[in-house]
Amino acid sequence: MWNNALRFWWAFCVYGVQMRKQITILDIQKMKVEGTRISVLTCYDYPTARILDGCGLDVLLVGDSLGVVVAGHENTLPVTLDEVIYHTRAVMRAEPRALVVADMPFLSYQVDVGQARLNAGRLIKEAGAAAVKLEGGANMVDAIRAIASIDIPVMAHIGLTPQSIHRMGGYRVQGKKEEHAEQLMADAMAVQEAGAFAVVLEGIPQKLARRITEQLSIPTIGIGAGPGCDGQVLVLHDILGLCEKYSPKFVKRYADARSLIADAVNAYITEVKSGEFPTEAHSFN
Repeated sequence: MWNNALRFWWAFCVYGVQMRKQITILDIQKMKVEGTRISVLTCYDYPTARILDGCGLDVLLVGDSLGVVVAGHENTLPVTLDEVIYHTRAVMRAEPRALVVADMPFLSYQVDVGQARLNAGRLIKEAGAAAVKLEGGANMVDAIRAIASIDIPVMAHIGLTPQSIHRMGGYRVQGKKEEHAEQLMADAMAVQEAGAFAVVLEGIPQKLARRITEQLSIPTIGIGAGPGCDGQVLVLHDILGLCEKYSPKFVKRYADARSLIADAVNAYITEVKSGEFPTEAHSFN
């Protein structure tokens, strides 16, 4: 009897550990080899992290998109490193199983490699992230190589890079012309050679994204890059219908959370005004 109970307890413990096994960059890279699509969403706070992780998401990205969808800026450029650290800490308090990647905001890695190492290290040590993401291709290989050389995993990001909107003249699809397409292919190969464990492909033609994906040994995560990538990422507020500023073609809205929230708030206001809330059930004696 005791032997059976011990075996049951041991099996339960092992199964529980397996169920909560932390997803690592090795798991993400293995998914490419196995042909398993990688699911990624942005996440900026504790309650949302609990929900998303409970759904079984592979990667939580604490994106600098928080500057637009949370803070209300017109673009991501004003976001600071301290703000990303704050939001990443909140996400990490949910103890997610998913791999947590934190964005390196504008000017946190472009100045010199020493600063890039230090700021990436802060996102790991202070914020608790497992990896960092930075924008740029061949022009940023020194930063990628420097950060990866101190054992901090780096996710690269090429194509439409929001921190470069002034150079690009806005949010424009990249790689339509042959010479630009070849430059993006070179960028992809360069970030892989520099040590990136994965690369985001944003706002590029789907045929080009598929070709890059087939050429690389590291996973590609698409956003506005078609179905040929190894995984997909979207901004959470976009798929929930919470962001009114932009509605890119590549976004699919899965819910109308804005209307749901508005209905709840309107019902609350009505009940407060009428005296219907609170009732005895919501009061102390």
